[in-house]
Amino acid sequence: MAGAAPQGASAGSDIYRGNGPRLLLPVWLWVGIFLVAPVLIMAVYSVLTKEFRGGVIWDFTLAAYDQFFLDRGLFGDEPPRIEWTYIGIFWRSIWQAGLATVLCLLIGFPTAWFIATRPARVRSVWLFLITIPYWVNLLIRTVSMKFLIRDTGPLNEFLLWTGIIDTPLALVNTNFAVQLGLFYSYLPFMVLPIYAAVERYDFSLSEAAADLYADSWTTLRLIILPVVKPGIVAGCILVFVPSLGAFLAPDLLGGAKTFMIGSLIEEQFKGAAGNWPFGAAASMILLSIVMAVLLLHARAQTKGDRT
Repeated sequence: MAGAAPQGASAGSDIYRGNGPRLLLPVWLWVGIFLVAPVLIMAVYSVLTKEFRGGVIWDFTLAAYDQFFLDRGLFGDEPPRIEWTYIGIFWRSIWQAGLATVLCLLIGFPTAWFIATRPARVRSVWLFLITIPYWVNLLIRTVSMKFLIRDTGPLNEFLLWTGIIDTPLALVNTNFAVQLGLFYSYLPFMVLPIYAAVERYDFSLSEAAADLYADSWTTLRLIILPVVKPGIVAGCILVFVPSLGAFLAPDLLGGAKTFMIGSLIEEQFKGAAGNWPFGAAASMILLSIVMAVLLLHARAQTKGDRT
């Protein structure tokens, strides 16, 4: 009887090995249809020729990438120069996404720590409050944010009523408004992974550090942060990546001076530009930047595991 359990477990594992590919078939179909296929379509569209009325002509060319990086004049007969317009939009997007990530981390870490250190019966309530905004569509939340901060919105009305300001603050169509929209949209993406990491933290380590006369800052820097680092990194990625390609916040809360790469891509497919190859090329460049960030993180993580 003692040897029956291992034998049954071995037989079960043998059955799993034989049926592994078939069990994973739904996953591979899902990934192939909804992830790989769209990326391949965009990659193909990025090397096609623009059709005058929108769409593509099946003539392969790298003109879309050339248009993104180089300026050859209105008629294409001038010496090529670096096209700083689109590069500037990309840089603005990276800057906005990076700042949103930093702000979410500064607010999200204390929030996650507070929730994780509450009694077990109260944590679910706090997590419920954190996720409530996601019960509402992102478009509705962004429009509501614009309503709150507009010149005649509740925020300005309250500040005028209290006498803090004499004239309404012009918040809409500014970098501040875009940053506020990104921060509000993706803050829970930072809180939840850090909360999961802090919840598994052994608080006896902090007690041991205190017994050894370590102050709070030393304990945080040398003990807590290294332990919860995976949650922090996961939260930063979950905030940075969607913020980089966001277009609702820049479109509704920003203006021409706050144009981001997501808005540029959307304009090429839905706006008056109608340049599908250029939009696809910009999408592939954005995807390359995201993949580079993820690969750098994976490489750093691998080096950390080896050491």
